[in-house]
Amino acid sequence: MFPQNTYIQRRQILQAKIGSGLILLFGNEESPMNYTDNTYPFRQDSTFLYYFGIQRPGLVAVIDVDEGRELIFGDEYSVEDIVWRGPQTNIGEMAEASGVKLVRPYSEIRNLLDEIKAGSRIIHFLPPYRPENKIKLLEFLDIAPKGLKNSFSLNLLKAVISQREFKSSEEIRELDKSVDISVDMHIAAMQYTRPGITEAQVTAEIHRVALAAGGNVSFPIIATINGQTLHNHDHGNLIKANDLFLVDAGYENTMCYAGDLSSTFPVSKRFTPAQKEIYELTLEAHQAAINTLKLGVPFMQVHLMACLTIFDGLKELGLTKGNTQDAVQAGAHALFFPCGTGHMMGLDVHDMEDLGEEWVGYDGIPKSTQFGLKSLRLAKPLQEGHVFTIEPGIYFIPELIDLWRSQNRFSEFINWEKVESYRNFGGIRNEEDFVMTKNGAQLLGKPKPKSIDEIEAIREKAF
Repeated sequence: MFPQNTYIQRRQILQAKIGSGLILLFGNEESPMNYTDNTYPFRQDSTFLYYFGIQRPGLVAVIDVDEGRELIFGDEYSVEDIVWRGPQTNIGEMAEASGVKLVRPYSEIRNLLDEIKAGSRIIHFLPPYRPENKIKLLEFLDIAPKGLKNSFSLNLLKAVISQREFKSSEEIRELDKSVDISVDMHIAAMQYTRPGITEAQVTAEIHRVALAAGGNVSFPIIATINGQTLHNHDHGNLIKANDLFLVDAGYENTMCYAGDLSSTFPVSKRFTPAQKEIYELTLEAHQAAINTLKLGVPFMQVHLMACLTIFDGLKELGLTKGNTQDAVQAGAHALFFPCGTGHMMGLDVHDMEDLGEEWVGYDGIPKSTQFGLKSLRLAKPLQEGHVFTIEPGIYFIPELIDLWRSQNRFSEFINWEKVESYRNFGGIRNEEDFVMTKNGAQLLGKPKPKSIDEIEAIREKAF
């Protein structure tokens, strides 16, 4: 946990932003895999962690803004629980560490909420993403799951975002640590991968580095020869010479701060000439995006710079044609780059995404519905304290190629015969993590090898 005063100050700021009423914040429960006692590793709700720092299932917190009191509801472990779990810190001690004085049994929360409802006071809660918390809201407030989208507190949601989006120096230190280990995970993959082993074996090596560092992965590992599938969590393929291997993996430390990096490297010692051309273009787009990062610049502009760079580069290789600005405005570039250039990162690898991309990344402005652009998770102006990823890529997706070509889409911008010769190429991306400072964008963690020379030097030693 951070020092007690960090959590006290965070809650004081939240109360000032909300002004009146009662704030109801749910922690997470254990989540069974296939039966009650066989659970996934417990992960606390990130907003609950932000304001209380307590990693324990089965808790609900109440901040009574009008009366200036804070309570945590939960039940202590029984002796039978301790037999299986070992000695546990009691809830009171955990609450005290975050500056909360009042702890009550879980069964008492219903009585408190009934009193609040009877007095016609506002109860603020966030949109739940866990089904058990939807059930609790039905039990506590008589709000059915289908009615939650119109019942949560938009004021609370916006207040939480307005705090969590700006990372403190304490948080930046934790993020630096997580990105450092994330870099180690990627270097391990580059050193370990060779023809004749499976994707699963590389995935296990990446995960080993995370576990050995004392934390875990911040999301399921992507480690694949099929980099054209953006979120490919299948690890069943045999790795062959001349394949490209894409890794997207990050570390989550014990404070639950995330890293998120991507790398692409040849399975052989060196890139083939075609792989090298596309890889160099992805680096150009990556650097173009970084060069656009400035305080006050909308991230949409950063994304579009990456799109323009990719389309122009592909034009030089004969895959695209026509006016680049017109092509990107029409969405033709999305054949090769159907996703966004980055997203916010912090306690969540996609920070606060449970609160809604339109508020976290767009300040309430409706998102585009255009294919490709609709997948951009961050568009608003960059401010000091924002933490985000930069991850443009180039992908050749056979199914998308076939569909658009059959529809004769963008024939004025795309050389379909040339594109067809790349249909089995795969995909490439690099990803790094940045924080905006008063002096501009700063790379988080230590540098990840990404230049062709750096990667080929590591691959040379792997054989």
